[in-house]
Amino acid sequence: MKGIAIGLSNNSNEILKRLKKTEFVKEIYIASSSKEDGKENELIQVQKPKEILLKKWPEIDLIIFIGSIAASIRIINSFLTSKDQDPGVIVIDNKCSKIVPLIGLHQSNAQNIACQIANLLGGEIIETNNSSDQSFLNLDAFGNQWGWQRSGKIKDWSKLVIKQAKNEKIFCKQLSGNSLWKNSESGEIINQINEKEIENPDATFHVSVFENHEITWHPPVLWIGIGCERNTSKDLIANSLKKFFKSSNLSFHSIAGFATIDIKKDEKGILELAEENNLPIKFFTKEDLSKIIVPNPSNIVQEEIGTPSVAEASCILAAGEESKLLAEKRVFKNQSGAVTISVAESKNQYNPTHGEIHIIGSGPGDLSYLTNDAKKALSRCTVWIGYKMYLDLIKSLKRSDQVLIESKLTEEKERCSKAINLAEEGIKVALISSGESGYYGMAGLLLELLQKIKKEYRPFFEVHPGISSVQLAAAISGAPLMNDFCSVSLSDKLTPWSLIEKRIEGALVGDFVIALFNPQSIERNWQLKSVIDICLQSRHGNTPVLIARQLGRENQTKKFFTLNTIPFEEIDMLSIIIIGNSQTSLVDEIFLTPRGYLQNEV
Repeated sequence: MKGIAIGLSNNSNEILKRLKKTEFVKEIYIASSSKEDGKENELIQVQKPKEILLKKWPEIDLIIFIGSIAASIRIINSFLTSKDQDPGVIVIDNKCSKIVPLIGLHQSNAQNIACQIANLLGGEIIETNNSSDQSFLNLDAFGNQWGWQRSGKIKDWSKLVIKQAKNEKIFCKQLSGNSLWKNSESGEIINQINEKEIENPDATFHVSVFENHEITWHPPVLWIGIGCERNTSKDLIANSLKKFFKSSNLSFHSIAGFATIDIKKDEKGILELAEENNLPIKFFTKEDLSKIIVPNPSNIVQEEIGTPSVAEASCILAAGEESKLLAEKRVFKNQSGAVTISVAESKNQYNPTHGEIHIIGSGPGDLSYLTNDAKKALSRCTVWIGYKMYLDLIKSLKRSDQVLIESKLTEEKERCSKAINLAEEGIKVALISSGESGYYGMAGLLLELLQKIKKEYRPFFEVHPGISSVQLAAAISGAPLMNDFCSVSLSDKLTPWSLIEKRIEGALVGDFVIALFNPQSIERNWQLKSVIDICLQSRHGNTPVLIARQLGRENQTKKFFTLNTIPFEEIDMLSIIIIGNSQTSLVDEIFLTPRGYLQNEV
């Protein structure tokens, strides 16, 4: 994103610096009239706002003003042209308490960006458009969230948005791409129609690969199979592709990538075309291509390279299972070479450079323990995936255009795989863990699976830290983790019990405070007693122990015991146990492991 932020007074310096750390803003400025004593901050450029915009307006897609809405409007007024060309504009007050998306709520994604900034900075977003007020789907913008690109006249899209604002029925004819959007609250009110004749074309938008000069969202599902003579020029390939798509009524916006035989890995024309359009190329061996049944096999190609088809076979292979050959091969020739082109449509979208996975630690329960960084990530993502109980705890933050995918407790791998698949389709996905995702959560498994994907095809990912239940347990009981501590999970489903025992023994030798996760379940009803017996071999029976249960939730409890008095029958998987070390004390229900600050006082 190419965004700038302009502070209209010196009071905006700190907000500007915070915005500079986000992905939305590349450059920050202070209005020159606000400059004090001729000093210029080394991080913030000082310049007149209109001079900044004269230079930057054509190339930026977002402007954030810190200051007055009225002053911001006066500055941008002479630059405004049309909503499909102007950058998004957001105004934030100097206290960062109010965030107002002003221009480009749909086309420039200013509304969603403002929501993310509000969550990150702790401010309140002020929205005035019908879409947010009535939970409408942003018809002319929502497809961006699903990795799609839009075609059709702006005025026709505007007419459709106006019809929706008047509560008229809106229809969608979807022939391709991911249809999860229909499961959102906003999507459910759109009337779906099949491939039959459209009854009301003026109130209908399309989701398809076709260029019908209608208002359409185009999902990236088309794979272009290419075969060519050695050293065929990029211009011939590109011009031939344009002719092919025009005659087939297909949209360039729906191209997912190119496919060809592996002996073309150094074919300059194909490589340049893919790089120019920022599209991937899949290469296949002649053996793999030979297995594909195609309508137009060639004996000449078979004799020359060992497979009867390159263009048709490669695009079918690239498109994957349940794909269909949408356009059979055509040959284009001139003095600079010859190229064969074919197109297959995939069941699944492919746009990993647009997709993202945000692994979010949602905290131990109550929303007050959810970090602003996590809230920002949640507002950025179109799909949230997680165990149903964890999703229920944060569901109140969901917008009407976002989709929840719920799963069961033991379906961790399925959750991660689903998140990766959706991100590869070009969708921004939140993968939810309770507590901190890097403590026995989803982060590890997700990253293990991502490591199996080649780096160039791997979607962007980010781990957002959360507050762990052990942190909350420590906080509500005192400061038992003030000195060195360790945590051990007593679940032996993934870790052998013999190794768990060694870790407990090592922690005891090192005199660590020990936090126990997953201490006891109906099936695992002997492990905790075994660990306590091991502890009693090294620590006094009166060593203080905390048992905290349902942390961060309405029925949260904390109880103190000793190693000798632990009530095993009260402990389950919703419990966290903290066992003190040799220095830990419990005085007037203050659970404390001293750091050593007072040891040398006289």
